[in-house]
Amino acid sequence: MAETKNKMILSESGYKKLQEEHEYLTTVKRNEVAEQISIARGFGDLSENAEYDEAKNEQSRLEARIADIENTLRTAEVIADEDITTDRVNIGTSVTVKDMEDGEQETYKIVGATESDPLEMKISNECPIGKALIGAKKNAIVEVEVPDGTLKLKVLKIERH
Repeated sequence: MAETKNKMILSESGYKKLQEEHEYLTTVKRNEVAEQISIARGFGDLSENAEYDEAKNEQSRLEARIADIENTLRTAEVIADEDITTDRVNIGTSVTVKDMEDGEQETYKIVGATESDPLEMKISNECPIGKALIGAKKNAIVEVEVPDGTLKLKVLKIERH
């Protein structure tokens, strides 16, 4: 799967989560912010109304996030679950690697950039480790430049996640 520059790659579940977030933001959250603005207007002089300013700032942040999600949904390349193979590391796979220096093993889920969550071991195809692992086969050794130096990781197992 070739990635074109600036094209977001998402799994089907990541795409669905963005659709759900968009639905929530454009229905529930937009109404909440509009209500905050309406209430703040009632506090009087808008030129010295901190509540009104904050509500308008919240509205700006919300609309920027909505526009960002809409752009991602419109331009994203979605990888169908059935298209995910385990012969090479790619988005949609979980990869177990062994650090060749200390013998530690880790399992990473390779996901698109908007889906990454390091606390859940979901790493982006754009982060250094993810980028190095993309395309690797089982038993391959990849080198990754990290702030502490160079990691040598051996691919032990590739599975769908």
